[in-house]
Amino acid sequence: MFFFLLSFAAGVLSVFAACVLPLLPVIVGGSLAAGGSRRRTYVIVGSLAVSVVAFTLLLKASTALIGVPEELWRYLSGGIVVVLGIVMVFPKLWVFVPGVNALNRSSNRLLAEGYQRKGFWGDVIMGSALGPVFASCSPTYFIILATVLPAQPFLGFLYLIAYATGLSLALLLVAILGEKLVSRLGVTLDPEGKFFRGIGVVLVVVGVLVFTGTMRDVETWLIERGYNSTFIELKLLGADEDSSVKSNSSAGFIPAEQKPAKYTRVPELVSPDGYINTEGKSITLAELRGKKVVLLDIWTYSCINCQRTLPYLNAWYAKYKDQGLEIIGVHTPEFAFEKVYANVEGAVKKFGLEYPVVQDNDYRTWNALGNQYWPRKYLVDIDGYIVYDHIGEGSYAETELAIQKALTERAERLGTDMPDENIAAESVVAPRVGKINSPETYFGAWRNSNLGNGTQGTRGKQVFVLPQKLSPNKLYLGGEWDTMQEYIQNTVAKAQIRFLYDAKSVYFVAASDTPVRIKVTRDGGTPLGADRGADVGADGYATIREDRLYKLVEGADYGVHTIEVEVEKAGLEAYTFTFG
Repeated sequence: MFFFLLSFAAGVLSVFAACVLPLLPVIVGGSLAAGGSRRRTYVIVGSLAVSVVAFTLLLKASTALIGVPEELWRYLSGGIVVVLGIVMVFPKLWVFVPGVNALNRSSNRLLAEGYQRKGFWGDVIMGSALGPVFASCSPTYFIILATVLPAQPFLGFLYLIAYATGLSLALLLVAILGEKLVSRLGVTLDPEGKFFRGIGVVLVVVGVLVFTGTMRDVETWLIERGYNSTFIELKLLGADEDSSVKSNSSAGFIPAEQKPAKYTRVPELVSPDGYINTEGKSITLAELRGKKVVLLDIWTYSCINCQRTLPYLNAWYAKYKDQGLEIIGVHTPEFAFEKVYANVEGAVKKFGLEYPVVQDNDYRTWNALGNQYWPRKYLVDIDGYIVYDHIGEGSYAETELAIQKALTERAERLGTDMPDENIAAESVVAPRVGKINSPETYFGAWRNSNLGNGTQGTRGKQVFVLPQKLSPNKLYLGGEWDTMQEYIQNTVAKAQIRFLYDAKSVYFVAASDTPVRIKVTRDGGTPLGADRGADVGADGYATIREDRLYKLVEGADYGVHTIEVEVEKAGLEAYTFTFG
């Protein structure tokens, strides 16, 4: 009963949380737009409550949504609010949009007029769009989501209903009070008047804040200036000064109990398929919480972009491991051969990685993080929150500063010192990029959209004929090849590959059951010379043995060239070309 009442109270208190406060104009604006009718207020708030419950249950129970990135919900919610705000500012906008077919024009006009004239579905859309935003502003909500729902679904559902009810009643109260205030001020609610359109402007501003992620900066600004509505709720939950979530905020760090308003709690590593550099032991993020700062590196060993970040990871690990940094490589494979433990272990040794690496063969941790990229780095602070997130290469100085900040917070929390001088990492030089005008290109039927001859997306054997003229950034094959889902395999000797690229370097992900030699030339049979990659010998040949990325061209300058590959015998498995 206590937790049921607490859930209800948490819903009420969430209305005054930093992450909800900037959105209240949307609710009040919807009420005012009704011109005195509370039906719209009830529909908006009711839709929001249903959305909170439905979003939570889908998030917890559906594997279909687990891979949807958090940004998508932000874009969807913010976009809908912006569109509705624009409709309020320009009521007749849709009528004058040129080039829209009759069906779309009628549908858009119906939605716009429905919203302007107390349309039921316009109100439902606006309320529902805010559900994912409102569903993340309470410590109690996170307890329901993370612990109660998985263990006791029915009880968790009741708590969730109590939370949504408290939230709805508080929002209704705010909307009604706002309506009464405007009524006392004697403002005229003409649908095309200045005040009505002013509400539309507020909705547009709020929607843009949500869409761009600036809303979190607003929340942080409020929190840093002492606004904290979660204090009462945390006291009821029993978080006191001796709690494990205590934080020293004297140095400008956000207290742990306020972090849910700004940061996302990192999910646990989900059922790893193997462990490397852990002495045969399993590892969890939970056991590191309160002790270490963790840098999660999502990578796969045949990805050249991932490989180029590894020297930085090695330098950071050597520099900060004794100060409380733990790096965990989450190896999520792009191709089937990257699931093989021996292959991953060999790559870890080859690249000199000393930190733990876990295999994520079925994308369980990848999906739990909502990730879609290689490489990606998540920095997790001592409280288990993702405080920094970087996609791709680059921003190394920025990433290191984020690491230092998180370690400084850890040191103050644990009463230890951060050394003034550390091992320098300046010897790691960032690769020169910026002139790469050729995309990663796949050979297999799954993603061979850049195939220039033959039939795209089709499995099975095809005979390819090289054309006289090549188009830029298109893959061309010669001879007979058998197309599989992930790769393509030549069935005859002297099969050929051509690609007109604009870059400096060319990398080739390939494999073979038995060693296969390939001859690599450029621009009409010209030897590579000094531009040959590390895997090409002085004779112009590379031997494909292991399942990995091969460096064919590592030029001194960027430019447009045609790479030419001739396969000496049948059996080569070609996966991708990537460029640098």
